[in-house]
Amino acid sequence: MNFKASFLGNTILLTLMSLGAFSSFAQNSTIISGQDPDRRVITTAVPFLNFAPDSRHSGMGDVGVATTPDANSAHWNSGKLAFVEDGMGFSLSYSPWLGKLVNDMSLSYLTGYFKIDEVSAVGFDLRYFNMGDIQLTDGLGNELGEFNPRDIAIGGTYSRKLSQNFGLGISARFIHSNLSGNISSVGGSESRPGVSVGADVGLYYQKKIYTGNKDGMWSWGMNISNIGPKITYNSADDLDFIPTNFRLGTSYSLNLDQFNTLTFSLDFNKLLVPTPPIYQTNEDGTLATDEDGNLIIAAGKDPNRPLISGMFGSFADAPNGFSEELQEVMISFGVEYMYNEKFALRTGYFYENPNKGGRRYFTMGLGFDLKRVGFDFSYLVPQTQNHPLAETLRFTLLYTIPN
Repeated sequence: MNFKASFLGNTILLTLMSLGAFSSFAQNSTIISGQDPDRRVITTAVPFLNFAPDSRHSGMGDVGVATTPDANSAHWNSGKLAFVEDGMGFSLSYSPWLGKLVNDMSLSYLTGYFKIDEVSAVGFDLRYFNMGDIQLTDGLGNELGEFNPRDIAIGGTYSRKLSQNFGLGISARFIHSNLSGNISSVGGSESRPGVSVGADVGLYYQKKIYTGNKDGMWSWGMNISNIGPKITYNSADDLDFIPTNFRLGTSYSLNLDQFNTLTFSLDFNKLLVPTPPIYQTNEDGTLATDEDGNLIIAAGKDPNRPLISGMFGSFADAPNGFSEELQEVMISFGVEYMYNEKFALRTGYFYENPNKGGRRYFTMGLGFDLKRVGFDFSYLVPQTQNHPLAETLRFTLLYTIPN
């Protein structure tokens, strides 16, 4: 085993645990199957791009594509940003990561927006994932020193109302992932930071509706995020997909009276990344290869595809067909109670099929808004004991400036 395999093994293990996925990992986002014919977890590089960054939405089970717009809309749905009411706003979020396992990992998220006019707005966001200090070793176990792997993404957003109720937004970001610095492996290949770019496209629709003598707001949203080229940490022959994600959802806010509002939100997510195939095995259990040394696929499709083919093909490439495609859909549900737009209580639930990672957890949170300054807090409770995501906390500080 060379240095790259040794180091990336540790890094990927932490990443997969943060996603609830404990399957073996291979290059180009494929998983060597054979031990379990039904469990195929989709993995990507830089998964931090899809981590719920703020406390409000993470307290509602990681919903957000159709909720009311705020300073964090750039992550959930850029189409919402044009509907934000205040002229300017900022948000800073922080979350210790995998706190039950390590004490020096964290996710930070800084975002802001500015209303250009009544129909358009611009925003920016900066995301920083600190993976803590890791002791580097080569394939023989010799220590190479400590290193602090980290990922960063910085981007901008433009959002515009196409009508009174309908909005469109686009985002673009630069992604830099430094997992091992520039230390060379035993085999001579030099490890280097991975660099890529990503783009988002979001749609948002909202409309006032009436239920009996009570008014409310119904909305729906759709967002495709992180559309971008594969990323590499050493050579052009060793590429991994970034986490392109499709999110679709709806939300309904009911004004119980002039002070009390209740909101229900539902999101569906699917990674637009190839599903790992089932590889053919020999009688002794080893993986079968063809004359050129390539693994032979027994079921499914070759995951080493270009970006567009990988995105659209991800809807129909699961080895077990449509039933497995449905397993790849993650479901989020959240409820928010708001009193006088000053105090909020939130709860939610996130579900992922056990064959696709098995993340299942409840969330809760609360928020305060005091004269343009807001504070939100969320807490995560997994269904399974001793889960690495247990007791995950998120803190968010917001500041808004009126028109």
